[in-house]
Amino acid sequence: MKKMIAVLAMMAVLAIGIGGCATQGDLEAVQAREKAIAAKADQAAQDAEEARMAADEAVAKANAAIARAEEAEQRANERERIAAEKERMAEAKAQEAEEMFKKSMKK
Repeated sequence: MKKMIAVLAMMAVLAIGIGGCATQGDLEAVQAREKAIAAKADQAAQDAEEARMAADEAVAKANAAIARAEEAEQRANERERIAAEKERMAEAKAQEAEEMFKKSMKK
C-alpha cells in the first residue's frame, strides 16, 4: 500500500511537472509576442527621433524668425533716430529762417 501511494504521489508530481512546462507552441507564441513588442518599441523610437528632428527644425526656424525680427527692429530704430535728427535739423532751420525774417522786417 505504501508503494502504491508512493507511486501515485510520484505520478501526481510528474503530471504537475509536465503540465507546468511550456509546450513548443507556447514558447513560439511568447517569442512572437516578444518580437512584436520589440518591433513596436523600434517604431516608437523611430517616431520619437523624427519628432525630435521636427522639433529641432521648428526651433531653428523660430530662432531665424527672431533674428529677422530683431534686425527689423534695429532698422526701424535707426530710421526713427534719423527721422528725429532730420526733424531737429528742420526745426533748427525753421527757427533760423524765422529769426532771419524777423531781422529783415526790423530793418
